[in-house]
Amino acid sequence: GVSSMEGYEPKLTVRTHQTDQTVTIEIQDNGPGIPEEIKDKILQPFFTTKKGTAGTGLGLSITNDIVKAHGGALEIESDQENFTKFTIQLSAKNR
Repeated sequence: GVSSMEGYEPKLTVRTHQTDQTVTIEIQDNGPGIPEEIKDKILQPFFTTKKGTAGTGLGLSITNDIVKAHGGALEIESDQENFTKFTIQLSAKNR
């Protein structure tokens, strides 16, 4: 939890991988992870965990729509207390 975040150093890792067929972009953090009950909702329009008017909840929803419009897929993997990883995979054939 937050109490164990003492000495925590945020880290963002971005990896890219390309084959003849696909381009993959991985964005991973070392944060507290996404709770299971929220994970299914975070790609829905207007879903936000921010209080008040701090966020519209459209960022990930729009990102997902753009990726899908280009024939790609967005996957979310999260491990509580350890990390969250977003993987975007696009077809490399349309280049």
